[in-house]
Amino acid sequence: MQIVLFGDSLMAGYGLTKPYHLSEVLKLELKNLKVESEVINASVSGDTTRGGLNRIQWTLQDKADLIVLGLGANDMLRGIEPKEIKENLNQIIKSIKNKNIPIVLAGFVAPESYAKNYKESFDDIYRALSKEHNLTLMPFLLEGVVLNPKLNIDDGKHPNPEGVKIIAKNLAPYILKEIKK
Repeated sequence: MQIVLFGDSLMAGYGLTKPYHLSEVLKLELKNLKVESEVINASVSGDTTRGGLNRIQWTLQDKADLIVLGLGANDMLRGIEPKEIKENLNQIIKSIKNKNIPIVLAGFVAPESYAKNYKESFDDIYRALSKEHNLTLMPFLLEGVVLNPKLNIDDGKHPNPEGVKIIAKNLAPYILKEIKK
């Protein structure tokens, strides 16, 4: 099974050597769960949903049995309007679905420090798109890792090797759920 990670630095392995990238750790996690896979890292550090939309067709040229879509965190950090983020993700999802490739949507949440209206609108994007397109949703990619200094590199934003292990362990059941659909 070929699984493609299509996201930003949180999936790309920012600040880590290749053995600690999510693609490598997730492959081992899935193997422990009796799923033989090749996990392709098609993530780009710093990418936004607009960037993802611009490169999705290129990514879809290669064969994929499943795509884990995890974009939007950089948009949120830049204050991009949630309507625009949602529309970009919607177009990416449609492009993937047109190729009949199943999707696991990895969501994000805005910090409590953001304006209430922005936070509510942003946080709803992933739930709404998963319902609209009947997608398997991982509500928050960084669950259990975010803001924990022991699980992040020195910048406090990106997971360290231990944080990546937790993300892989959290993500694997959503991938299994989608495979069983």
